[in-house]
Amino acid sequence: MTFDIAIVGGGIVGAATFYKLQKKYPELTMALFEKENLLADHQTGHNSGVIHSGLYYKPGSLKARNCIDGRHELVAFAKEHGIDHDICGKIVVATEEKELEFLEKIYKTGLENEIEGLRKIGPEEIKEIEPFCEGIAGLHVPCTGIIDFRTATAKMVELALAINTNSELHLNTEVIGIEKDNNSSTLKTNDGVYNARYVVYCAGLQADRMAKKDGVALKEKVVGFRGDYYELTEQGHHKIKHLIYPVPNPDFPFLGVHFTRMTDGEIECGPNAVFTFKREGYGKTDFSLRDTWDALTYKGTWKLFFSNMSFGINEYRRAFSKKLFLKTLQRMVPSLTMDDIKPGRSGVRALLLREDGDTRDDFKIIHEGNSIHVLNAPSPAATASLSIGNYIAKEVEEKFKL
Repeated sequence: MTFDIAIVGGGIVGAATFYKLQKKYPELTMALFEKENLLADHQTGHNSGVIHSGLYYKPGSLKARNCIDGRHELVAFAKEHGIDHDICGKIVVATEEKELEFLEKIYKTGLENEIEGLRKIGPEEIKEIEPFCEGIAGLHVPCTGIIDFRTATAKMVELALAINTNSELHLNTEVIGIEKDNNSSTLKTNDGVYNARYVVYCAGLQADRMAKKDGVALKEKVVGFRGDYYELTEQGHHKIKHLIYPVPNPDFPFLGVHFTRMTDGEIECGPNAVFTFKREGYGKTDFSLRDTWDALTYKGTWKLFFSNMSFGINEYRRAFSKKLFLKTLQRMVPSLTMDDIKPGRSGVRALLLREDGDTRDDFKIIHEGNSIHVLNAPSPAATASLSIGNYIAKEVEEKFKL
Protein backbone atom coordinates (compact mmCIF):
# COMPACT_ATOMS: atom_id res chain seq x y z
CA MET A 1 0.00 0.00 0.00
CA THR A 2 1.27 3.44 -0.87
CA PHE A 3 0.57 6.76 0.86
CA ASP A 4 1.73 10.29 0.24
CA ILE A 5 2.69 10.80 3.89
CA ALA A 6 3.10 8.33 6.75
CA ILE A 7 3.24 9.32 10.40
CA VAL A 8 4.86 6.80 12.77
CA GLY A 9 3.72 7.06 16.38
CA GLY A 10 0.21 7.44 17.76
CA GLY A 11 0.82 9.61 20.80
CA ILE A 12 -0.59 13.11 20.91
CA VAL A 13 2.31 14.60 18.92
CA GLY A 14 1.82 12.04 16.14
CA ALA A 15 -1.95 12.56 16.23
CA ALA A 16 -1.62 16.34 16.09
CA THR A 17 0.85 16.05 13.21
CA PHE A 18 -1.54 13.75 11.31
CA TYR A 19 -4.42 16.18 11.93
CA LYS A 20 -2.49 19.31 10.92
CA LEU A 21 -0.95 17.75 7.82
CA GLN A 22 -4.28 16.37 6.66
CA LYS A 23 -5.94 19.78 7.16
CA LYS A 24 -3.17 21.47 5.17
CA TYR A 25 -3.14 18.84 2.41
CA PRO A 26 -6.66 17.37 2.25
CA GLU A 27 -6.01 15.81 -1.15
CA LEU A 28 -3.02 13.75 0.02
CA THR A 29 -3.45 10.24 1.40
CA MET A 30 -1.89 9.69 4.80
CA ALA A 31 -1.48 6.86 7.28
CA LEU A 32 -0.81 6.89 11.00
CA PHE A 33 1.00 3.83 12.36
CA GLU A 34 0.87 2.90 16.06
CA LYS A 35 2.37 -0.30 17.42
CA GLU A 36 -0.05 -0.58 20.37
CA ASN A 37 -3.76 -1.41 20.14
CA LEU A 38 -4.66 2.02 21.53
CA LEU A 39 -3.65 5.57 20.71
CA ALA A 40 -1.81 7.58 23.38
CA ASP A 41 -0.84 4.44 25.27
CA HIS A 42 2.59 5.52 26.51
CA GLN A 43 3.79 9.01 27.44
CA THR A 44 0.56 10.79 26.47
CA GLY A 45 -1.69 8.44 28.38
CA HIS A 46 0.52 8.28 31.45
CA ASN A 47 1.31 11.96 31.98
CA SER A 48 -0.20 14.25 34.61
CA GLY A 49 -2.87 15.71 32.33
CA VAL A 50 -1.70 19.30 32.85
CA ILE A 51 -2.12 22.09 30.30
CA HIS A 52 1.16 23.89 30.97
CA SER A 53 1.37 27.67 30.87
CA GLY A 54 4.91 28.02 29.49
CA LEU A 55 6.21 29.46 32.76
CA TYR A 56 9.58 27.68 32.96
CA TYR A 57 10.89 27.68 29.40
CA LYS A 58 13.62 29.86 27.95
CA PRO A 59 12.02 32.78 26.09
CA GLY A 60 12.19 32.27 22.33
CA SER A 61 12.90 28.53 22.58
CA LEU A 62 10.81 25.97 20.72
CA LYS A 63 9.46 24.80 24.08
CA ALA A 64 8.32 28.29 25.07
CA ARG A 65 6.84 29.29 21.71
CA ASN A 66 5.10 26.00 21.04
CA CYS A 67 3.85 25.58 24.61
CA ILE A 68 2.23 29.02 24.71
CA ASP A 69 0.77 28.88 21.20
CA GLY A 70 -0.19 25.24 21.68
CA ARG A 71 -1.92 25.94 24.99
CA HIS A 72 -4.22 28.52 23.43
CA GLU A 73 -4.98 26.24 20.50
CA LEU A 74 -5.50 23.17 22.71
CA VAL A 75 -7.99 24.97 24.95
CA ALA A 76 -9.93 26.20 21.91
CA PHE A 77 -9.85 22.65 20.48
CA ALA A 78 -11.16 21.21 23.74
CA LYS A 79 -13.99 23.74 23.88
CA GLU A 80 -14.97 23.13 20.26
CA HIS A 81 -15.00 19.34 20.56
CA GLY A 82 -16.31 18.87 24.10
CA ILE A 83 -13.12 17.38 25.57
CA ASP A 84 -12.98 17.38 29.37
CA HIS A 85 -10.77 20.21 30.58
CA ASP A 86 -10.65 22.92 33.22
CA ILE A 87 -8.51 26.05 33.33
CA CYS A 88 -8.27 25.85 37.11
CA GLY A 89 -4.95 27.60 37.67
CA LYS A 90 -1.95 26.55 39.76
CA ILE A 91 0.32 27.94 42.41
CA VAL A 92 4.09 27.53 42.63
CA VAL A 93 5.07 27.54 46.31
CA ALA A 94 8.36 28.36 48.00
CA THR A 95 8.72 26.78 51.44
CA GLU A 96 12.31 27.87 52.21
CA GLU A 97 14.25 31.13 51.93
CA LYS A 98 16.80 29.56 49.57
CA GLU A 99 14.04 29.00 46.98
CA LEU A 100 13.09 32.68 46.71
CA GLU A 101 15.87 33.57 44.29
CA PHE A 102 14.79 30.92 41.79
CA LEU A 103 11.11 31.77 42.30
CA GLU A 104 11.98 35.32 41.22
CA LYS A 105 13.82 33.96 38.18
CA ILE A 106 10.80 31.88 37.19
CA TYR A 107 8.58 34.94 37.62
CA LYS A 108 10.78 37.02 35.28
CA THR A 109 10.83 34.21 32.72
CA GLY A 110 7.03 34.06 32.92
CA LEU A 111 6.77 37.79 32.30
CA GLU A 112 9.09 37.51 29.26
CA ASN A 113 6.91 34.69 27.95
CA GLU A 114 3.84 36.89 28.53
CA ILE A 115 2.05 34.36 30.73
CA GLU A 116 -1.30 36.01 31.23
CA GLY A 117 -2.42 36.70 34.79
CA LEU A 118 0.90 35.65 36.37
CA ARG A 119 1.41 37.33 39.74
CA LYS A 120 3.31 37.00 42.98
CA ILE A 121 1.42 35.92 46.09
CA GLY A 122 2.27 35.79 49.78
CA PRO A 123 1.50 33.30 52.58
CA GLU A 124 -2.02 34.61 53.19
CA GLU A 125 -3.07 34.42 49.56
CA ILE A 126 -1.51 30.97 49.20
CA LYS A 127 -3.89 29.81 51.92
CA GLU A 128 -6.84 31.62 50.31
CA ILE A 129 -6.26 29.61 47.13
CA GLU A 130 -5.18 26.36 48.83
CA PRO A 131 -6.24 26.39 52.52
CA PHE A 132 -4.04 23.43 53.54
CA CYS A 133 -0.90 24.62 51.74
CA GLU A 134 1.94 26.33 53.64
CA GLY A 135 4.48 28.56 51.94
CA ILE A 136 6.47 31.74 52.46
CA ALA A 137 5.92 33.04 48.90
CA GLY A 138 4.49 31.87 45.64
CA LEU A 139 3.26 32.53 42.13
CA HIS A 140 -0.32 32.26 40.93
CA VAL A 141 -0.60 31.00 37.34
CA PRO A 142 -4.30 31.21 36.44
CA CYS A 143 -3.94 30.00 32.83
CA THR A 144 -2.66 26.53 33.78
CA GLY A 145 -5.28 23.82 33.39
CA ILE A 146 -6.04 20.13 33.15
CA ILE A 147 -7.31 18.02 30.25
CA ASP A 148 -8.05 14.48 29.13
CA PHE A 149 -5.14 14.00 26.72
CA ARG A 150 -6.24 10.51 25.62
CA THR A 151 -9.59 11.81 24.39
CA ALA A 152 -7.93 14.80 22.73
CA THR A 153 -5.58 12.45 20.85
CA ALA A 154 -8.43 10.26 19.63
CA LYS A 155 -10.40 13.31 18.46
CA MET A 156 -7.46 14.64 16.43
CA VAL A 157 -7.15 11.32 14.62
CA GLU A 158 -10.90 11.09 14.09
CA LEU A 159 -10.97 14.56 12.51
CA ALA A 160 -7.98 13.77 10.28
CA LEU A 161 -9.59 10.58 8.97
CA ALA A 162 -12.80 12.45 8.18
CA ILE A 163 -10.95 14.88 5.91
CA ASN A 164 -9.78 12.22 3.44
CA THR A 165 -11.56 8.87 3.45
CA ASN A 166 -8.56 7.23 1.75
CA SER A 167 -6.30 8.00 4.72
CA GLU A 168 -5.92 5.29 7.34
CA LEU A 169 -5.13 4.51 10.96
CA HIS A 170 -3.15 1.32 11.56
CA LEU A 171 -3.10 0.14 15.17
CA ASN A 172 -1.10 -2.90 16.29
CA THR A 173 1.34 -2.04 13.50
CA GLU A 174 4.99 -1.75 14.49
CA VAL A 175 7.58 -0.44 12.05
CA ILE A 176 10.42 -2.94 12.31
CA GLY A 177 12.47 -1.97 9.26
CA ILE A 178 12.90 0.92 6.83
CA GLU A 179 14.25 0.91 3.28
CA LYS A 180 14.73 4.12 1.32
CA ASP A 181 15.30 5.24 -2.23
CA ASN A 182 15.37 8.71 -3.72
CA ASN A 183 11.61 8.98 -3.98
CA SER A 184 10.05 7.09 -1.08
CA SER A 185 10.40 5.01 2.07
CA THR A 186 9.34 1.41 2.46
CA LEU A 187 8.09 0.67 5.97
CA LYS A 188 8.33 -2.97 6.91
CA THR A 189 5.90 -3.76 9.70
CA ASN A 190 4.57 -6.76 11.57
CA ASP A 191 1.41 -6.34 9.48
CA GLY A 192 2.82 -5.99 6.00
CA VAL A 193 4.81 -3.55 3.88
CA TYR A 194 3.77 0.06 3.26
CA ASN A 195 5.27 2.74 1.05
CA ALA A 196 5.21 6.50 1.56
CA ARG A 197 6.69 9.44 -0.33
CA TYR A 198 7.39 11.20 2.95
CA VAL A 199 7.51 10.03 6.56
CA VAL A 200 7.23 11.91 9.86
CA TYR A 201 8.47 9.97 12.89
CA CYS A 202 6.91 10.85 16.24
CA ALA A 203 8.12 7.77 18.09
CA GLY A 204 8.58 9.11 21.62
CA LEU A 205 10.36 6.51 23.75
CA GLN A 206 11.61 4.81 20.57
CA ALA A 207 12.62 8.00 18.72
CA ASP A 208 16.37 7.31 18.64
CA ARG A 209 15.93 3.73 17.46
CA MET A 210 13.54 4.77 14.70
CA ALA A 211 15.99 7.46 13.58
CA LYS A 212 18.82 4.93 13.35
CA LYS A 213 16.59 2.56 11.37
CA ASP A 214 16.07 5.48 8.99
CA GLY A 215 19.81 6.05 8.59
CA VAL A 216 20.15 9.11 10.82
CA ALA A 217 23.65 9.43 12.33
CA LEU A 218 22.47 10.19 15.86
CA LYS A 219 24.93 10.53 18.73
CA GLU A 220 22.35 11.01 21.49
CA LYS A 221 20.27 8.26 23.08
CA VAL A 222 16.79 8.24 24.56
CA VAL A 223 16.91 7.33 28.26
CA GLY A 224 13.70 6.62 30.14
CA PHE A 225 12.77 7.87 33.60
CA ARG A 226 9.81 6.39 35.44
CA GLY A 227 7.58 8.64 37.50
CA ASP A 228 5.44 7.12 40.26
CA TYR A 229 2.28 8.77 41.53
CA TYR A 230 0.25 8.54 44.69
CA GLU A 231 -3.42 9.47 44.87
CA LEU A 232 -5.29 11.20 47.64
CA THR A 233 -7.72 8.93 49.45
CA GLU A 234 -11.28 10.00 50.16
CA GLN A 235 -10.33 11.33 53.57
CA GLY A 236 -7.51 13.46 52.15
CA HIS A 237 -9.33 14.65 49.05
CA HIS A 238 -10.51 17.96 50.51
CA LYS A 239 -6.95 19.16 51.17
CA ILE A 240 -6.19 20.03 47.51
CA LYS A 241 -8.36 22.32 45.38
CA HIS A 242 -6.39 22.81 42.16
CA LEU A 243 -2.68 22.37 41.27
CA ILE A 244 0.25 22.95 43.64
CA TYR A 245 3.87 22.86 42.44
CA PRO A 246 7.14 23.32 44.33
CA VAL A 247 9.85 25.68 43.16
CA PRO A 248 11.89 23.38 40.91
CA ASN A 249 15.52 22.82 41.80
CA PRO A 250 17.60 24.42 39.00
CA ASP A 251 20.20 21.65 39.34
CA PHE A 252 17.68 18.86 38.73
CA PRO A 253 16.09 18.24 35.29
CA PHE A 254 12.54 17.64 36.58
CA LEU A 255 9.87 19.87 38.12
CA GLY A 256 9.55 18.00 41.42
CA VAL A 257 6.65 16.24 43.12
CA HIS A 258 3.41 18.21 42.81
CA PHE A 259 -0.34 17.94 43.35
CA THR A 260 -2.66 17.71 40.34
CA ARG A 261 -6.43 17.56 40.21
CA MET A 262 -7.45 15.36 37.27
CA THR A 263 -10.42 15.77 34.95
CA ASP A 264 -12.13 12.76 36.58
CA GLY A 265 -11.97 14.48 39.98
CA GLU A 266 -9.13 12.39 41.39
CA ILE A 267 -6.05 14.11 42.82
CA GLU A 268 -2.57 12.80 42.08
CA CYS A 269 0.65 13.48 43.96
CA GLY A 270 3.89 13.05 42.07
CA PRO A 271 5.74 12.08 40.03
CA ASN A 272 9.19 11.26 41.26
CA ALA A 273 11.88 10.53 38.66
CA VAL A 274 13.94 7.34 38.65
CA PHE A 275 15.97 5.65 35.95
CA THR A 276 13.89 2.87 34.44
CA PHE A 277 15.28 -0.48 33.32
CA LYS A 278 12.57 -0.72 30.65
CA ARG A 279 11.57 2.14 28.38
CA GLU A 280 7.93 1.13 28.32
CA GLY A 281 7.84 -0.43 31.78
CA TYR A 282 5.46 1.03 34.33
CA GLY A 283 6.12 -1.33 37.21
CA LYS A 284 8.93 -0.77 39.71
CA THR A 285 10.56 -4.10 38.84
CA ASP A 286 9.98 -4.09 35.06
CA PHE A 287 13.13 -4.98 33.16
CA SER A 288 14.30 -5.12 29.55
CA LEU A 289 17.81 -6.37 28.83
CA ARG A 290 17.96 -4.40 25.58
CA ASP A 291 16.80 -1.13 27.15
CA THR A 292 19.09 -1.53 30.15
CA TRP A 293 22.09 -2.39 27.97
CA ASP A 294 21.41 0.59 25.69
CA ALA A 295 21.25 2.99 28.61
CA LEU A 296 24.08 1.66 30.76
CA THR A 297 26.59 1.34 27.91
CA TYR A 298 26.02 5.00 26.98
CA LYS A 299 28.41 7.50 28.58
CA GLY A 300 25.75 10.20 28.74
CA THR A 301 23.76 8.09 31.21
CA TRP A 302 26.72 7.82 33.57
CA LYS A 303 27.50 11.54 33.25
CA LEU A 304 23.90 12.24 34.29
CA PHE A 305 24.12 9.77 37.19
CA PHE A 306 27.36 11.21 38.56
CA SER A 307 26.23 14.84 38.26
CA ASN A 308 22.94 14.10 40.02
CA MET A 309 24.07 11.37 42.42
CA SER A 310 22.42 12.66 45.61
CA PHE A 311 19.18 13.49 43.81
CA GLY A 312 19.07 10.09 42.17
CA ILE A 313 19.59 8.22 45.43
CA ASN A 314 16.85 10.24 47.11
CA GLU A 315 14.48 9.60 44.23
CA TYR A 316 15.10 5.84 44.44
CA ARG A 317 14.60 5.79 48.20
CA ARG A 318 11.35 7.65 47.78
CA ALA A 319 10.19 5.30 45.02
CA PHE A 320 10.15 2.40 47.50
CA SER A 321 9.09 4.30 50.63
CA LYS A 322 5.62 5.72 51.12
CA LYS A 323 6.87 7.45 54.26
CA LEU A 324 9.60 9.34 52.38
CA PHE A 325 7.21 10.22 49.56
CA LEU A 326 4.78 11.61 52.13
CA LYS A 327 7.55 13.63 53.76
CA THR A 328 8.21 15.37 50.43
CA LEU A 329 4.50 16.15 50.01
CA GLN A 330 4.33 17.52 53.55
CA ARG A 331 6.78 20.29 52.66
CA MET A 332 3.84 22.04 50.96
CA VAL A 333 0.86 20.41 52.74
CA PRO A 334 2.04 19.58 56.29
CA SER A 335 -1.28 18.13 57.44
CA LEU A 336 -1.15 15.19 55.03
CA THR A 337 -0.98 11.79 56.73
CA MET A 338 -0.16 8.24 55.62
CA ASP A 339 -3.90 7.55 55.47
CA ASP A 340 -4.40 10.47 53.06
CA ILE A 341 -2.42 8.89 50.22
CA LYS A 342 -2.44 5.57 48.37
CA PRO A 343 -0.25 4.21 45.54
CA GLY A 344 -1.34 5.28 42.06
CA ARG A 345 -0.14 4.79 38.52
CA SER A 346 3.24 5.39 36.87
CA GLY A 347 4.51 6.94 33.68
CA VAL A 348 7.79 6.93 31.77
CA ARG A 349 9.37 10.06 30.29
CA ALA A 350 11.68 9.93 27.28
CA LEU A 351 14.69 12.22 27.47
CA LEU A 352 17.09 12.55 24.56
CA LEU A 353 20.30 12.54 26.56
CA ARG A 354 23.41 14.18 25.19
CA GLU A 355 26.82 12.56 25.54
CA ASP A 356 27.73 15.04 28.28
CA GLY A 357 24.68 13.98 30.30
CA ASP A 358 22.69 17.18 29.64
CA THR A 359 18.91 16.67 29.66
CA ARG A 360 17.88 20.28 29.20
CA ASP A 361 17.75 20.31 25.42
CA ASP A 362 14.94 22.10 23.65
CA PHE A 363 12.46 20.24 21.47
CA LYS A 364 14.52 18.66 18.70
CA ILE A 365 12.96 18.13 15.27
CA ILE A 366 15.23 17.37 12.31
CA HIS A 367 14.88 16.86 8.56
CA GLU A 368 16.74 14.00 6.87
CA GLY A 369 16.06 13.20 3.20
CA ASN A 370 12.37 12.48 2.77
CA SER A 371 11.84 12.17 6.54
CA ILE A 372 11.24 14.39 9.53
CA HIS A 373 12.10 13.07 13.00
CA VAL A 374 10.76 14.39 16.29
CA LEU A 375 13.75 13.31 18.35
CA ASN A 376 13.08 15.13 21.61
CA ALA A 377 9.62 16.13 22.79
CA PRO A 378 9.45 15.91 26.58
CA SER A 379 7.03 17.96 28.67
CA PRO A 380 5.35 20.28 27.64
CA ALA A 381 4.96 18.43 24.33
CA ALA A 382 1.38 17.31 25.03
CA THR A 383 0.33 20.89 25.72
CA ALA A 384 2.29 22.06 22.69
CA SER A 385 1.13 19.25 20.38
CA LEU A 386 -1.09 21.25 18.02
CA SER A 387 1.57 23.93 17.70
CA ILE A 388 4.19 21.23 17.06
CA GLY A 389 1.85 19.91 14.37
CA ASN A 390 1.81 23.38 12.79
CA TYR A 391 5.60 23.55 12.98
CA ILE A 392 5.98 20.16 11.27
CA ALA A 393 3.43 21.14 8.58
CA LYS A 394 5.61 24.16 7.76
CA GLU A 395 8.71 21.96 7.70
CA VAL A 396 6.97 19.55 5.33
CA GLU A 397 6.05 22.44 3.03
CA GLU A 398 9.55 23.92 3.02
CA LYS A 399 11.69 20.78 3.01
CA PHE A 400 9.56 18.61 0.72
CA LYS A 401 8.40 21.48 -1.53
CA LEU A 402 4.75 20.50 -1.21
